[in-house]
This record gives sequence, structure tokens and C-alpha cells, in this order.
Amino acid sequence: MISWLLTHGPARKALGLILTAAAILLFLLNLRRAGERAGRAAERLDLRERNDAIHRQMLDAAARRPPDRDALAERLRDGRF
Repeated sequence: MISWLLTHGPARKALGLILTAAAILLFLLNLRRAGERAGRAAERLDLRERNDAIHRQMLDAAARRPPDRDALAERLRDGRF
């Protein structure tokens, strides 16, 4: 059966078309999967950037905090808090 497909012209052309279509289909499925992976990676990067920005804000706020209670009370009296 297989040798018949490889030796007859029309059957050989049909087999070639089927193999070509299968290769194109597999390529498109792989391309889709790669796009999904890239989308997930971009989402993770965006989430990490937001978390880093929040962490930076917290560190900046901690750097500006008053060193003790007296400094805090003074800052509140001056209205700078």
C-alpha cells in the first residue's frame, strides 16, 4: 500500500499536500503557543514592575520617617506630616 502511494503520481502529490498542510498546521499551533507564553511573560513582568514600584514607595516612606517620638510630635505640630 505504502509503496503504491510513493510510486503513483497523483497519490504522491496528494501525500505531499497532506504533509505540507500538516507541517503548516503544526507551525501555526506552535506559533500560537509561543504567543501565549510571551503574553504570560509580559503579564509577569508588569506585575513585578508594579510590585517593585510599591516596594520603592514603602522604602522611600521609611527613609523619611521621623527618628523618634519627639521628632514625630514636632513634625505633627508643624503640619508637615
